[in-house]
Amino acid sequence: MSKINSFGKPTRFFICLIVLSFFLMSCVKEEVELPNQKTLLMYLPWPADMTLTKAFKTNIADLEKAISKNGLNNEKVVVFMSTSSTQATLYEITCKNGICKHDTLKNYVNPSFTTVEGIASILSDMKSVAPALTYAMIIGGHGMGWLPVYPTYPTIGIRALSTSVSSFKNYWEYEGAFHTRYFGGTTTNYQTDITSLANGITMAGIKKMEYILFDNCYMSSVEVAYELRNVTNYLIASPTEIMAYGMPYAVVGEYLLGKTDYEAVCDGFYSFYSTNDEAPYGTLAVTDCSELDFTASLMKEINSRYTFDAAQLNSLQRMDGYEPPLFYDFGDYVAHLCTDEQLLMEFEEQLNRMIPYKKHTTEFYTKSKGVLPINVYSGITTSDPSDNPRVSIDKTKTSWYTATH
Repeated sequence: MSKINSFGKPTRFFICLIVLSFFLMSCVKEEVELPNQKTLLMYLPWPADMTLTKAFKTNIADLEKAISKNGLNNEKVVVFMSTSSTQATLYEITCKNGICKHDTLKNYVNPSFTTVEGIASILSDMKSVAPALTYAMIIGGHGMGWLPVYPTYPTIGIRALSTSVSSFKNYWEYEGAFHTRYFGGTTTNYQTDITSLANGITMAGIKKMEYILFDNCYMSSVEVAYELRNVTNYLIASPTEIMAYGMPYAVVGEYLLGKTDYEAVCDGFYSFYSTNDEAPYGTLAVTDCSELDFTASLMKEINSRYTFDAAQLNSLQRMDGYEPPLFYDFGDYVAHLCTDEQLLMEFEEQLNRMIPYKKHTTEFYTKSKGVLPINVYSGITTSDPSDNPRVSIDKTKTSWYTATH
């Protein structure tokens, strides 16, 4: 009977089996160590407004309802929540068997969320604890579009402007029937310039957010979108005041997780607010930031050929309750400005590409003037035609104005 040596078939079989086992183990290990597909950061800096703080907690609870419904599939949800002007917490929302809980990741004392460095530090902490292939961001608080935190009026003419500017009231200072939502808080100490947000995202090493959702008033502005075009693919925001309740995350949360369904987000928002018995007012739009550069080039051509007739101001669709208005419907403004039918048609086609999804109720609410009608709606505003002293000088310093004039 022949003898099987050490290199016989059974031995080779076991060697191959061992090698295959090590290979499979290494593959499993590599798969586990891959980063998540997406991390969503819910960013809630101190609003200096207890009404909004309460609303923030409701927003988180509503988002957890959406998470409980479908779970989290290769994604993470992280919350930065300011519990006071000096305290904040970074925690992860985890879900098991439909039950959500909070895992504290870091506690902050005197966090800086209004500076480039402070924002970058918070975003870097988020990346460190929840690395992912893509990132998205929900920002809660008050909002005043592109307006700078500190007005930068020059010395010349400051006396002429001082009375009207000093008497300017932000929407949250009015005693309106409903509460509505500066990117940040009600005082300059807690307000953040849009440029600081853009630079903070870049400093944190995030090439581009998948989307930034502003749960704030007046943030669907072409000036805002243009400033953020290099740090986010999409912008989800309201061109008017948004009710203090904010986004109905229990309804739209599932569309913000996984593969983002922007149309469904708009539809869910509209469905929620249009059937709201107490305050049936809501506007929302999605901006495709990749379309902004071409939109700017078209606007530069239009501005080179036409000058807006201030006598038409009262004919424009206003999108706020200020007097004079700060924010006008962007599409309506251009329709009044440009009289070349072919050029206007080209602009309107481009505007539809830039704003692929939008929804609005028939009216919108303002704390200063109450309910106002919506006759024309493009989903995004501009301050270009505004003659309000609050913006008449600063609007010429925006990146949008520079690119289009």
